[in-house]
Amino acid sequence: MKAPRWLPLPLGIGVGLLGGLGYGLTAAPQYAATSYVMVVPDHADSPTALGFAQAYGRVVTGSAVLAGAQAAAGAPADSLRGHVQAQTSPDAPMISVTGTASSGAAAARYANAVARSLTATGNRSAASTGVRLLVFSPASAPASPASPSATLSAAVGASAGGLLGALALLVRPASRREDADGAAAVPAPAHARAVRESV
Repeated sequence: MKAPRWLPLPLGIGVGLLGGLGYGLTAAPQYAATSYVMVVPDHADSPTALGFAQAYGRVVTGSAVLAGAQAAAGAPADSLRGHVQAQTSPDAPMISVTGTASSGAAAARYANAVARSLTATGNRSAASTGVRLLVFSPASAPASPASPSATLSAAVGASAGGLLGALALLVRPASRREDADGAAAVPAPAHARAVRESV
């Protein structure tokens, strides 16, 4: 018995749903905590402080900052680099330092350790830069993970599977389409010829 043409669509949705659900149930939850560092003008103007905030945001995961944070974070610098990210704002002299880990307490510890180390590193050059760094808002341990839930993972998997199934329907082999078109087109001339001969 020939399989129906629309089979790839429900098949893709089912496979994607199971895959997303399996990932959501087996993947370890990831927590994220964010600490904010502000760049304050000392004997410099506000645009200068904003420029230094952009510059310091690029060195958050540098060797000097991570080396100063590893003792407080309880993790070596190489490992810490993979658990910390930084972002800057184009409008405010602020740097967000986000730590991620398998527990909320560890995520907050990573973020705060790196934020304090960044502050200390920047303030050693305060006399020449004209700006000071301070921890504006320390990170606190989050109560819930930042990673998607099993339900969301299943929904994303089903959507991706449905999309792939729909694409499979659209790109079916050309030979199958030609055979179907040819089967419908060939009898027409033969039928017309038979009608002419009978007349």
